[in-house]
Amino acid sequence: MTDIGNLARHSAREIAEKVRRRELSALEVARFFLERIQRLDPRVKAFLRVFPKEAEGAAKKIDEKVSRGEPVGRLAGVPVAIKDNILVEGTETTCASKILEGFVAPYDASVVQKLKQEDAILIGKTNLDEFAMGSSTENSAYFPTRNPWDLRRVPGGSSGGSAAAVACRMAPLALGSDTGGSIRQPAALCGVVGLKPTYGAVSRYGLIAFASSLDQIGPLANDVADLALLFRVIGGHDPKDSTSLAGAPADEELTRLKPQISGLRIGLPREYFTTDLDREVAQAVERAAKNMEKLGARLSQVSLPHTRYAVSTYYLIAPSEASANLARFDGIRYGPSLLKNGKDTASLSLETLYEENRGRGFGPEVKRRIMLGTYALSSGYYQAYYGQAQKARTLIRQDFEAVFQNVDLLLTPTAPTAAFLFGEKTSNPLQMYLSDALTIPANLAGLCGLSLPCGKTGAGAPIGLQLLGPPLQELRLLQAAFAYQESFSWEPCPLS
Repeated sequence: MTDIGNLARHSAREIAEKVRRRELSALEVARFFLERIQRLDPRVKAFLRVFPKEAEGAAKKIDEKVSRGEPVGRLAGVPVAIKDNILVEGTETTCASKILEGFVAPYDASVVQKLKQEDAILIGKTNLDEFAMGSSTENSAYFPTRNPWDLRRVPGGSSGGSAAAVACRMAPLALGSDTGGSIRQPAALCGVVGLKPTYGAVSRYGLIAFASSLDQIGPLANDVADLALLFRVIGGHDPKDSTSLAGAPADEELTRLKPQISGLRIGLPREYFTTDLDREVAQAVERAAKNMEKLGARLSQVSLPHTRYAVSTYYLIAPSEASANLARFDGIRYGPSLLKNGKDTASLSLETLYEENRGRGFGPEVKRRIMLGTYALSSGYYQAYYGQAQKARTLIRQDFEAVFQNVDLLLTPTAPTAAFLFGEKTSNPLQMYLSDALTIPANLAGLCGLSLPCGKTGAGAPIGLQLLGPPLQELRLLQAAFAYQESFSWEPCPLS
């Protein structure tokens, strides 16, 4: 029998296998992680809400299937945390915003349906920057999430709650969303592994949109093999999502990774290794590159000349799409509506009512981006700003297409710095935006990208290594990450 006290150190694959073999019951697993959340989350604040009754109910059904000798899914009994911009039927979904307070999801997102089909246990909804707009999870309308490695520091964002939950083993797996780095950057800052799939490789049906041409749901885990397993579960074509790709990978090979990368061509884009990069981050990534070379990869310097326009391009396209997507939220049916506060609204125009509701419901960062996007789309400025940004986006994508003619993958830092202190960048939005400077280009080009730990700073903060691949080359990406992980000794987060 398995030592239940050591369950936090088990991989998702091991947990599922032990449940299938009746070495563990799914109910034991659920109760172990629920207790761990109860004990650790008051300090970390990764979860907006936890599902104890639902988790135990799902676990009992899995145990009944096992006892009857029925086949169970690939994630049998494995707890999974869900970012709170992904719909789970019958549960409140707020995107960490007051404007959605009280909204109960009427259906499951496609990725949630797939998790349930594979007998995963949905254990709770995780915190995020409001509407996924941020790089630190300080923009949540409810509370900031803390980095489990150092509670004085941010976990990154916007999927900071999911990354923090996985880092301190409150859940073996989690789902996040990545619009400009919101899976990879918090994965780097929290010392876990995070994958931004190719745009269209994972269904966005049931994801509350921030920027529709950039958003992508993806997995977070503590090791690459678990990451590959979760990606295989959630990936694939979905007829309910018009942007879903017919050739999206769901290959059996994703769960049979081998630590072999001999002959793999890896490019080091010089634009990602600038003087703005923290010295300790640069040194850790350079060591990782040398390690990849020792494993048999062939390294070469490459150039992505339009990278310098990526942040400016993103902060025109993403807010413009957000302005359109968030226009539907008016505070009438849910959220802090004046109509619900017993105030006399008879004298108010509909426009004024919307303004009051949205002013109360949206936080400062969301308002900032809505205003920026509305301006960029306004008459007389559309071509000067949004139109030019789309042209720059094409150039950025063409840079990657040209480079991938000569290399198989790209290796870069994930973030310019390790986790920073709370409040360090909140007074300077531009500095905060630059936290995503190294992850944004992959979203603009629709590539797949992955972050995994490659070292620590002298203060003990994790440092992330980013690997980027051409569209639909997740298997190659995961294979390279697995090979590196097998050669690199990584200690788990000490918080317990």
